[in-house]
Amino acid sequence: MGHGYLGIDLGTQGLSVIYTGSDMRVIATGEAGYEMVAGLQAGCYEQTPRDWENALSQAMKSLAQKMEQLGQPLQVSAIGISGQMHGEVQIFDQIGNARNTRLWCDARNEVEERELTDLLNVKMPKRMTSVRWLWSLRHRGPDTADVCQLTTPGGWLARRLTGQHLLGIGDASGMFPIDQGTLDYDTTLLAKYDAFVQRANSKAPSLRSLLPQVRRAGQDGGVLNEHGARVLGLPKGTPLAPAEGDQPAALAGSLIGLAGMVSMSFGTSVCANSVGDRTFHGVSRAIDHFCAVDGKPINMVWLRNGTTYMNTVVQMVGGLSERGLRDGNPFAAVIPELLAAKPDCGGVLALPFMDDEPGVGVSRGGTAVLIGLNEQNATSGNVARAALLATVFNLRLGGENLLAQGFPLEQIVLSGGLTKSPELGQVIADGLNLPVTILASGTEGSAWGAALMAKYRHRCLESEKGSWSDFLAEHASGTPLRFTPIADAASASSLMFARYKRLLQVQAALDEAVTG
Repeated sequence: MGHGYLGIDLGTQGLSVIYTGSDMRVIATGEAGYEMVAGLQAGCYEQTPRDWENALSQAMKSLAQKMEQLGQPLQVSAIGISGQMHGEVQIFDQIGNARNTRLWCDARNEVEERELTDLLNVKMPKRMTSVRWLWSLRHRGPDTADVCQLTTPGGWLARRLTGQHLLGIGDASGMFPIDQGTLDYDTTLLAKYDAFVQRANSKAPSLRSLLPQVRRAGQDGGVLNEHGARVLGLPKGTPLAPAEGDQPAALAGSLIGLAGMVSMSFGTSVCANSVGDRTFHGVSRAIDHFCAVDGKPINMVWLRNGTTYMNTVVQMVGGLSERGLRDGNPFAAVIPELLAAKPDCGGVLALPFMDDEPGVGVSRGGTAVLIGLNEQNATSGNVARAALLATVFNLRLGGENLLAQGFPLEQIVLSGGLTKSPELGQVIADGLNLPVTILASGTEGSAWGAALMAKYRHRCLESEKGSWSDFLAEHASGTPLRFTPIADAASASSLMFARYKRLLQVQAALDEAVTG
């Protein structure tokens, strides 16, 4: 019997593999890259599925070499897969061959997004696989005639390794909405979708006939067939956890499993995934929806404008400061001043829109501003804190939609680049008026989350499985950092948030003034 777990993460930029021991400590890794299909028009992003499989083979050879150098055997009890969500993989034969795949970032189906959202009264973002499929039927009709299965990048990789058309519920929810009652595709919405499609194309197959079977964490994800064994260099029959999307896998990697927990990652973009206790009703432009690996509903507030604006301000004001010039580190100069600034930033307010922000109705960038400056408040700490809070307030706008429906929001689990300055957790806690935790043991990363799902699958094969949330809790260790909102600071931030909402109302006028 094997003694470790293999996690595979098929990302947009490349593929990585990790091998962990039974204690989930990473022993060795491997990686390989691939490119976008060249020569496409602006806004079009495609990749070739065969490149993913070749990258997986290369990454596994690198991993095996490292294990050999360590003098340890590569003994895999189970395999987990994480993949970039929403890609439209069209399979056209029984061995899983597929055409070039449009990725989550491809911009070609905004019309279909609007039509399906209105039809189903559920937010159907343009990156959703079923929305892309409608575009393909309309614009590439002859090329879709032989499609026998649809899946995602992670689902395709699992399909090639096992021969089975299965998919984890989190990744499946990025293809088509899930019914929380059945934890399967919503049959009522499927019927509406098919009727809508077949009015224009009577030969179009039913969507359900193309979609993979839905599986939850711990359930059967298939086993390696002969082809999969050759690709990975592992024994035939090695079990797989259901292939998952990168967002659900990252939630697993951050040990997020209970309703009310919110995983928030700050980087170039910001993603806040809130675990819900029921289905969100209606449509909010600020919130997307998918599932955790055990089927719990996830409400996602995603911001294109993340820390870029704050970083720009820090580079600008910190790079000119005496310490910044001396040490060449603007952040070391500015972050202490940001933390020392008053919660209301001395009256300074900011809009962070260096890029468009669909969730709050900003159609294009170029209106990032600072307002309210005077001789008394024009400090690097005030302007940097205002820049950070502008992004926090956009997240808070999305949270208001959840609170309006009574969803629990109890704890923010913070990850990403912002945690390099963990004291900023207090600014986030005050700005959102919610407790913030930075875990000591949660490992940010989809590959580790995939390995964790592999361990859970192995446990379900070997013994009584227990709940997914209890399993996650077993892997918490160390002492987390916790930040509780400070009453005066939270109150000042709430007043600032009210001012921010009024400023946001004039953003369109600012855009018109800037662009002419």
